[in-house]
Amino acid sequence: MIRRLTTLTLAAALGVSGAGFAASAAPPSSAAPPVFVDGHGLTVVSQPAWVGANERTFVFTVRTPHVPAYSVMEGQVSGDHVIMVTLPEGYAESTARYPVQYHLHGHPDRPNTVANLRLFEETTAGVPLITVAPNGSGRGWYTNWVDPPAALGPQNWETFHLDQVIPFVDANLRTVPRRDGRAISGHSMGGFGAFHYAEHRPDLFAYVGSFSGGLDLLSQEQRAAVVATTQLAGSGTPTVPVDAIFGVPIWPLDGVWNRESPAQHVASLRGMGVAMYTGNGGDMTVNPVQAIVENRAWATNVVTRDHLIASGIPHTFIDYGDGSGWAEGCTGKHAELPCLLADMNHFVDLLMATLTHS
Repeated sequence: MIRRLTTLTLAAALGVSGAGFAASAAPPSSAAPPVFVDGHGLTVVSQPAWVGANERTFVFTVRTPHVPAYSVMEGQVSGDHVIMVTLPEGYAESTARYPVQYHLHGHPDRPNTVANLRLFEETTAGVPLITVAPNGSGRGWYTNWVDPPAALGPQNWETFHLDQVIPFVDANLRTVPRRDGRAISGHSMGGFGAFHYAEHRPDLFAYVGSFSGGLDLLSQEQRAAVVATTQLAGSGTPTVPVDAIFGVPIWPLDGVWNRESPAQHVASLRGMGVAMYTGNGGDMTVNPVQAIVENRAWATNVVTRDHLIASGIPHTFIDYGDGSGWAEGCTGKHAELPCLLADMNHFVDLLMATLTHS
């Protein structure tokens, strides 16, 4: 049975959920969060500290040579990578191991926002699941960049997340450190990242989920959206050249764009749980920017669905249209928190029916 969620009125615009909050010192009587140890190429800059009143979620900061600096948004420190983790209730008193869901934020969001805190805690209440949200920068696009600017150094986001963060989390928390105990999901840019990572490393994940992800890099509209993120100061400063991430987006120099497009490369997802969630933008005269962004994301999801069907790969495709039948307060537009809560609520139920857990 799908768990019921309280309707929330907080909505994010284009993936922006507000500035990241700082960790606060826990009251003296509270249990301390876990202590993390350097490893797998990561250096712990700040130890876990609770956020929120439930003492389930903490944030900590690491540094990595794979992304030694990055374009920063307000409140960020270049090179400092904040990671937010939500633990199951009773983690400290238990000896059990738990499956992990890695969730990738959208553009130009960040992991440690009030909206993401509510998204993770409310959808996993009473669920034996750890959620990990790593920093992906405002424009990281969850890939190893083709030509990063020298001022930033390497932008190997994929290597950072898959080869460092995952084994680092397994080493520091009581996880089920296997494919059958691990899933990946993401919203918008993060939905692209989730499919991108799952297709590249199917050995790591038993389930993949995209919430309004931009999944088709062959789409000229999607390419324009990615290019736009390189030039928007709101995505982080400094801005970067248009070809820094995936190379030149124009034929015949667009080989990386074609190769890294999730929609056309679904074959490696065979045997993995696959889920996609998207609205169609609803009433285009209301909040038209959010409506158009969601409608174009919907189009990339339809292309991906068609490739999954052609490949004979079972999947869940939730097209909730204008949102009226999906969740109260959801109008089918991009980055609406009521829509995302319903997406995540449904996806967590799929995970817990599949992943190994206590």
